Amino acid sequence: MSVTLKQLTVLSLVVEHGGFGAAAQELGVDQSSVSHSIAALEKTAGAALVTRTSPIQPTELGRHLIHHARSALAAARAIESVIEEHHQNVPTGTVKIAASQTAAHRLLPQLMNKWAQALPEVDVRIFEGDDEELEEWLDSGVVDCAILIDPEKTPAGGVELLTDRFQAVLRKDHPFSTEDRIALGELLEDPLLVSAGGCEPQIKAIHRRIGARYAPAQRVREISTLLSMVENDIGVAIMPALAVSMMPSTLVMVDLDPSLERRLVLTGPANRPWHPPVSRMLELIVTESKNRA
Repeated sequence: MSVTLKQLTVLSLVVEHGGFGAAAQELGVDQSSVSHSIAALEKTAGAALVTRTSPIQPTELGRHLIHHARSALAAARAIESVIEEHHQNVPTGTVKIAASQTAAHRLLPQLMNKWAQALPEVDVRIFEGDDEELEEWLDSGVVDCAILIDPEKTPAGGVELLTDRFQAVLRKDHPFSTEDRIALGELLEDPLLVSAGGCEPQIKAIHRRIGARYAPAQRVREISTLLSMVENDIGVAIMPALAVSMMPSTLVMVDLDPSLERRLVLTGPANRPWHPPVSRMLELIVTESKNRA
């Protein structure tokens, strides 16, 4: 077989972006070059790997192949980084990091500034996703590290960034907006709005703790849409405190009773060696934390 890393890269980007044109733009080549790479890979495979629809989707064989392709590409990035660091004596290469919307909005800009100062040869690329997508992307090699939410087990070397509590999101003119704490049962007298993009498992868990039925009035994906709906008096929401920096001035966050927290852990994959710069990035966080203490 004559499968090349270039072909696997093209396949990964075509599936990721859902089209030949977007993949070509990402690679800085013309669309015909992307088409030829996919055609050559399909000739080697003896079957179609993607559909010619809009958006493009992987075929059954393509789905099986893409999982291994991403792992191979992640390993290739790590190999290149090891070689470059050996010759330059500094960490180098591109690191892909995944995070939820709230973590990406509040935590990553601060971390990226620290990494840019200490590791100037490392290029960090952000991938925003749902809580469930983060672990899948990390396992499959789409990304090199991720800020996971409440992982069952933290891989060796992983770093807990913070513990974030859930709060009620209300309009400032809501009757409970000036309270120090709101009982969940009282909050649920209003329509509950939730984001399907993340945190639903935790919100369901807090319902179970008081024996309440989980029955959201609306489920949306984007946090910005959710906040706009609360702002327009369509209902109330439960969100992690990190989201406070995303809220308009017309809304407030109030503590809940019972309280509920989530752990945010930055880690590399559990099923393969880490991309070398990832270890250095996490070491910087640990060192800074010790210095503060």
